[in-house]
Formats: sequence, C-alpha cells, structure tokens
Amino acid sequence: METGGNGPPKPIWNIVMVSAIAAGIQFGWALQLSLLTPYVQTLGVPHVWAAFIWLCGPISGLLVQPTVGYFSDHCTSRIGRRRPFIAAGACLVAMAVFFVGFAKDIGHRAGDSLDNPTKPRAVAVFVTGFWILDVANNMLQGPCRAFLADLSGSDHKRMRIANGWFSFFMAIGNVLGYAAGSYSNLYKLLPFTTTTACDVYCANLKTCFIIDIVFLLSVTITAITTVKETPLKSNGSLDEGEGGSSEPFIVEIVTAFKTLKKPMWILLLVTCLNWIAWFPFLLYDTDWVGVEVFGGKVNGSSSEQKLYDDGVRAGALGLMINSIVLAFTSLGLEPVSRLIGGVKNLWGVVNFILAAGLAGTVWITK
Repeated sequence: METGGNGPPKPIWNIVMVSAIAAGIQFGWALQLSLLTPYVQTLGVPHVWAAFIWLCGPISGLLVQPTVGYFSDHCTSRIGRRRPFIAAGACLVAMAVFFVGFAKDIGHRAGDSLDNPTKPRAVAVFVTGFWILDVANNMLQGPCRAFLADLSGSDHKRMRIANGWFSFFMAIGNVLGYAAGSYSNLYKLLPFTTTTACDVYCANLKTCFIIDIVFLLSVTITAITTVKETPLKSNGSLDEGEGGSSEPFIVEIVTAFKTLKKPMWILLLVTCLNWIAWFPFLLYDTDWVGVEVFGGKVNGSSSEQKLYDDGVRAGALGLMINSIVLAFTSLGLEPVSRLIGGVKNLWGVVNFILAAGLAGTVWITK
C-alpha cells in the first residue's frame, strides 16, 4: 500500500482522530479473541473444528489488505483515497457483528430446535458473519494506517508519533474489549438481549457487540467527517504533489524478498514460529481457562457450565491485564533495550520468555 508523500504534515489532532479508529477496531478483535471460541461451541460446533473457522483471519489478511491497499492507492473519489474504504469497512464490521451476536436468535427463528445441541442454521449465520467480520476488519485497518502515513507527509518523526498514537488506541480498545468480556452482568444494560434462544452468556456477548458497533461507528464517523483528505487526480497524482510506486503490492513484496539478506530471513523465520505458537493460544486462551483451570464444560450440567463461564470471564480479565502490561511495556522498550545491550539482545530475551510462558501452560494443565 502506497503511503506517505511529499505533502506537508497535517496537525497532530488529525492524526489523533484517525488513530482513535484503532480503538474501535481492537475493541472488536478483543471480543473475538476472548468470547467467540467458547460461543461457537454453544452452537454445537465441536471444539476441534472451532480453529477452522478462524482460518479466515490469516486468509483475509493475506488477500484483502493487499487488494484494498492497491485500490485505495488508486482511488479517485472526490472524498479522498482512504476515507471511502474506512467508511465501507466500518459499515461491514457493524453488519457482521450483528450477524455474529444474533446468530442464535436468527437460527431459532429459522427453525433451529432449542433441544438440539447442534444448531445448524445459527452456525451458518455465525460463520457467514464471522468471515465478513474478519474481511471487514482487514479492509478497515489497512487504509487507516495508510491514512496516518498520508497525514504525516514525509516527516519521519511525525510518522513515529502517528504509530505511537495508533498503538495507544489499540491498547485502549484491547482493555475495553477484554473488560467487557470479563463482566458477567453487562447484559443488564440492554435487557432485550436475553431471549428464548439466547441465555445470559449469549446476551452478554450480544451486548458487548452492540456496544462495539456504536463505539466503532462513532469514532469512524467523527474521524472521516473532521479530517479532510486530498483527492487523487485522474492522472494518478495528488493535489499536494504526493506520489509513490504504482506497482501492485504483490510485485513489491516479491521484489523485496529477492533482496533480503540472511539475517532478515532468520528474523522472519523466528517471527513466523512465534506466531505459529502465539495464535493458537489467542484462539483458545479463555476456553482453556474455562476447561483446564476451572474444570468446566461447554453444554454440560448447570454447575459445569457455570464453572466454564466463570473461567471464560477470568480468562478475559487476564487478557485485559495483559493489555495493560503491554501498554506500559511498549513505553519502556527503548530504555530497557539500552540497559541490556541493544535491541537484538532484548529480542532474544523476550523470545525465551515467550517460550517459557507457553511451556508453563502445559505444566498447569498436567
């Protein structure tokens, strides 16, 4: 995705307003990561199959972001290059979240039996909404980052500030999302969410997603109406002289890989292995706490179900604390790296800490 340019940097408040969209995006991601794996099992999807639903995230990230990035770079809309995609992405997120949250109700009205543990119509609605949600999140996030780069102009210091604000609002969204997921009585704010097909746990999830819709649309509408964008002319140039490569994203990536040195390949390999280990943890963390730590069971007896629900909320609380620690740790990375001899040493140490932490989950389970 083409970012930056030769135009003058915009005021900091513009960057803050656009960065705030990250809080709305991350609010939804936090709810997905903490609540949806447990929720999909209540629809009758076996535990082992839950991960296949999550394949949409990596697939959409691989395909959607480059595609949206390319068309965003060449968009000649009179309201700008990025804002049309940001607005469309936010609307798709809102629609998808509605399908996910109300899957049980829609499935019940379509003919799902309350006595049958497997609810095929609700599963179909959920999976459709979930895949749209991941596509929309990727469609929204890429143009937001590109918009920040455009607003920063060619000022590298301003770009670092923009990234800092974006990370800050991501942390805010994480904290809000995990906090909402850990609170058991949130459904009381919207009593209508409790229905014949939707119990208290489901009602809590619906309430969380309704809040997410309102929050995301509020910050998005505020940002795209207050921060102006220079349209791209039909000849491919911006009014303020911005420009960049017109090559498709995939071509740029292939060209970059051809020039990579051995240390960079090693760095990419270790990062890849990190995410192979970390991503499954994110998918099953709250479910793992509910089953392995609290001893609960999905669709079990009332006492087993209560233990499982308590475990899921405890796991969401742990993720909220993790987000707070992450926010403060991010601020201290630079001085800590100097203290232990540089960024390379810090990177090596934290990889071993991550390995020890993940290995500790095996010990807790056994």
